[in-house]
Amino acid sequence: MAETKQATTGSTTATATNPAASGTSVVARTEGTLATEQGRTSIADTVVSKIAGIATREISGVHDLGGGAARAVGALRERIPGSRTNLSQGVSVEVGERQAAVDLDIVAEYGVSIADLATGIRRNVIASVERMTGLEVTEVNITVHDIYIEGENDGTEDTAPRVE
Repeated sequence: MAETKQATTGSTTATATNPAASGTSVVARTEGTLATEQGRTSIADTVVSKIAGIATREISGVHDLGGGAARAVGALRERIPGSRTNLSQGVSVEVGERQAAVDLDIVAEYGVSIADLATGIRRNVIASVERMTGLEVTEVNITVHDIYIEGENDGTEDTAPRVE
């Protein structure tokens, strides 16, 4: 009986050929490395949320993450000395043993193609989460809550008071 084994990055493919069994071959594929004979690795939802949040913010054309209320709370939190930015703001995930689904709430910058932006976000989030966790990302749902226009309602305009 002849047996050959091949190893590929990210998954293991074992091919066993038995010439006595009329030339049939059996291929067994093991995806992911989170559960092995040596133990099991579980990844918390917050880990996947942070990875997805950082990956989303890396894309040019994303102004902010979160709906209106989440952004307001985030702005208050950032004013507190010593506080950190909530990297998972506007991100919700469902994490299983081998798969994850991601929902993103974003604010896009004016002038950016939303379809192209969504494609870039999906590509970066899927690549980052799968590379760092080994989980298969089944879907990335994106909701665009607003369009950011520079100088509009962001508190950066220095206007003179209308009355004296």
